Amino acid sequence: MRLDSFPVIRFLLQIAIVLSNDPLQSGVPTERFIMAHIVTSKCVDCKFTDCVEVCPVACFYEAEKQLMIHPEDCIDCAACVAECPVEAIYAEADLPAEFRDNVELNRTESVRIKESGQAAIVAKKDPLPTAATRKVELGY
Repeated sequence: MRLDSFPVIRFLLQIAIVLSNDPLQSGVPTERFIMAHIVTSKCVDCKFTDCVEVCPVACFYEAEKQLMIHPEDCIDCAACVAECPVEAIYAEADLPAEFRDNVELNRTESVRIKESGQAAIVAKKDPLPTAATRKVELGY
């Protein structure tokens, strides 16, 4: 069952699209998956894992150079947003336009990683060796 099959939900999705300045404002995108939170490309070459320590569910998955949030596991609590030292995590509604491509990447990669059998990351790990340099490059 698709979310946009319910009139009230369809109406709310249309409002969200208009408010987010989504290029698909002509109607509700039927193939687009809505994500609560997204780890953006700011996480690339960092992989700080402060976020996983405050997450009440296991929704973070580890890719080679960054973390990903699984869309079905995230409960939209927003606890992770303030924990990221490079501010790489956004609620989808607050996502700057420059990171729109990261939505699909998070969805597809987190699903792929989970389906491969890799467990969600639930404890803090050391960041990548390039994290300190990347943090400075990002201005933090």
